Amino acid sequence: MIETMGSLRRKIDSAEDLQSVVQTMKALAASSIGQYEHAVTALADYTRTVELGLSACFREAALATPALENTSPGTGAGNGAATGPVSAVVFGSDQGLVGQFNDLVADEACRVLGALPGTPEVWAVGERAYARLADAGLEPAGQFGVPGSVEGIAPLVGQIQLESDAHRDAGVFYVFHNRPKRGSLYEPTHQRLLPLDAAWQRRLSNIPWPTHNLPEVLCQSGVTLRGLIHEYLFISLYQACAESLASENASRLAAMERADRNIDELLETLHGTLHRLRQSSIDAELFDVVSGFEAQPKDGS
Repeated sequence: MIETMGSLRRKIDSAEDLQSVVQTMKALAASSIGQYEHAVTALADYTRTVELGLSACFREAALATPALENTSPGTGAGNGAATGPVSAVVFGSDQGLVGQFNDLVADEACRVLGALPGTPEVWAVGERAYARLADAGLEPAGQFGVPGSVEGIAPLVGQIQLESDAHRDAGVFYVFHNRPKRGSLYEPTHQRLLPLDAAWQRRLSNIPWPTHNLPEVLCQSGVTLRGLIHEYLFISLYQACAESLASENASRLAAMERADRNIDELLETLHGTLHRLRQSSIDAELFDVVSGFEAQPKDGS
């Protein structure tokens, strides 16, 4: 197809408009990464408070290991063997332009859950994660929307807890998400939140108390323990969601940077082509002028 200066100018205008959109998306993704990483950092103090409360509970003589094992909610490192119904939450994205973000976390979920006996009950966060899991043969039991800001994380985690508590018997509960990784964009990871892990209990029991006054559980021990464990579960899900959102925006930022570079290269090519075409047009006009001048009859001929 022969290019004209008019068609080249239209392509250049379209590429510049697209680059403006890409640069806006880059700015939004960069600012979003910061707020989600800040949300994870802000959890540290609250996590420390909840861990200290659990540590105090575990030190109570009445809350020995047998009582803890009968408590349904909990969290752990996921190192010990566990049996029972398997359920999981997989954090993905609603929007595209995130590269292999959803593929990686879905593959991780299929790998881990596929090695467990029985049919797991899975909830997906994000339309694209839902579709990716369904394509892999792991049909989700439900779907949640991805929050658009930090303020939307807490309501989402509350919905996940209500939904999972309503459908889950005592068993195994996993969470899958992508988390930011130093030196690269992100990596898929998973954590077994249920059942309670003995190593996790020992770690919390050994946390040194920050003062010389030993703690005392004033309310009913079982009620306090369940409340603290519920908060610890909330923190774990909140952190997974915030890290997933930070990773999603990091992946989108990288995709937009690649698109920005590609558009720069395209614009350079188009401008070069337009320059050569304009120069060719000027050369042709000059050639016509010279040819016309030379074709004029000379005086006295």
